[in-house]
Amino acid sequence: MASEDTTPNSARREITVRRAPKFVPFMILGAVVGAIVAAIIAYGRQADPAFDAGTVFGFFLIVCAGGGVILFSILALILDRISVKRSQRAVVEAVPDSIPDEGPENDDVR
Repeated sequence: MASEDTTPNSARREITVRRAPKFVPFMILGAVVGAIVAAIIAYGRQADPAFDAGTVFGFFLIVCAGGGVILFSILALILDRISVKRSQRAVVEAVPDSIPDEGPENDDVR
């Protein structure tokens, strides 16, 4: 009968650890900030009888939301570059499980 433990006892690996920003939340936040700026521009000024406030808001919404997405994406790229510079090296070692993962007798252990 062969042993089931086929992994070496001291499998060591060197890894890079860093905190990188997620780009999609930054882009969504940029669009929301752009929408808020568009609302301030459209509804915070004197009313012009030639243009409806909703029309002005729609125009500025497209411009400001697009600009917000671009600016916040650039901010995420800058933060990503900073996180690359602050990355640290670490050594990890594989540790074998003390409890096998398979079998019905281990279903209620966790």
